[in-house]
Amino acid sequence: MNTTTLENEILQNAVNACAKGTGIKVKINHDVKADRMIDALLDVQYHGINITLEAEVRTKITTVDALRPLVKVMHEAEKYIIVAPQVTAQMAERLRAGGIQFMDGAGNVYINRSPLYLFVKGNKNPGFTKLPKTGRAFNQTGVQLLFPLLCNKDLVNQPYRTIATRAAVAYGVVQLTMQELKELGFLEETGTRRNRKARLIKKEALLERWITGFAEQLRPKLVHGRYTGDAGWWSNAVLDPETALWGGEIAAAKLTRHLKPHDAIIYVDKDNPNEILLKYRLRKDPLGEVTLLYRFWDPDVIAANQDMVHPLLVYADLMATGEQRNLETARIIYEKYILQLVGED
Repeated sequence: MNTTTLENEILQNAVNACAKGTGIKVKINHDVKADRMIDALLDVQYHGINITLEAEVRTKITTVDALRPLVKVMHEAEKYIIVAPQVTAQMAERLRAGGIQFMDGAGNVYINRSPLYLFVKGNKNPGFTKLPKTGRAFNQTGVQLLFPLLCNKDLVNQPYRTIATRAAVAYGVVQLTMQELKELGFLEETGTRRNRKARLIKKEALLERWITGFAEQLRPKLVHGRYTGDAGWWSNAVLDPETALWGGEIAAAKLTRHLKPHDAIIYVDKDNPNEILLKYRLRKDPLGEVTLLYRFWDPDVIAANQDMVHPLLVYADLMATGEQRNLETARIIYEKYILQLVGED
C-alpha cells in the first residue's frame, strides 16, 4: 500500500468512526492546493453550521507530533486537526492540553470550534495494527544522511559517492535512501552520472519526517552521558567549536534571546568527548541538566555557527524535548532560519 492510499484509508476510517460515535457528519475534501502543507479539508456539519478544518494525516502520533503543529499554527490552532489510526488516552489528554484537535479510527476525537465542542478518549481501534518499521530514509543512517542534504540544497546534485563521503555514511545507504525518497515523493531525479539532476521536493513535509526520525532513531544513539555542574556554569562558558558546540536550549537562547535555558545540550567530538567535562568540572549524573551528544556530521560540510550547531539541529533539539515551554522559541527559529531551507526551488 503506497503512502497516499494509506493516508486516505486512515482519513476515511476516522471520519466514519466519528460519525458512528458522535453522529457528527464530516465530508472529506481532497481538493487542496499543492503548496498547502495539509492532506485534506474536513467539512464538519453540525446543526446547520459548517466548520472547515485543515487535516494532516499521521500514521502514528509521537511526542514530537504533539508539539510540532503548534510551531506553525500557534495562533490559529483551531483551524488544524491531526488524523491518525489510534490516539491513546494519554496522548489525547496531551493534545487537548496543547490545543491540538485530533480524530482517529477508534472514534476518539477532540474538536473545539465554537459552537461545537467534542472530546472523546479511551476508545480502542480493533483494526489497528502496528505499522511496519521505519524505512531506510528515516532510520538512523537515513536521518544522518538527510541532515547535510537539508542544510545544503546543492549537495543532492553531487555524485552518490560524494554525498556518502560528506554525510559520513556508506555508499549503499545513499543508493537505498535516494530510491526511497523518490518512492515517497520527496526527490525528483533525472538522468544518470554526469547528466544526473536532482532536487528535494515537499521539503517542509520532509523536514517534519526528519525531525521525528532524529528524535526517535538517531538521537538516542548519540548520547554520551548526562552530567551536572555548578549552578549557572554555562552563563560565561565559551566552547571551542573544534571540540564542542551548544545545541538545544542554550543555542536557542543565543539565537533568539527569547528563552531562559533550564537544560544544556552539547555536541562533542566522538574522539575527544571528555575535554569539556574536565574544563567545566561536570560530574556524571543520570538526572543531570547537561546532556552530551556525539557530533554526527562532518564540520567541514556543515560549519559551526560560532560555538553553536546549525539552527536546524537547534530546532530539532527543542522539538525532541517534548516541552511546551520551548514552543515559542522553536517558532521563532523556524520562521527566521528554517523556512528558507524548506522553500521550494
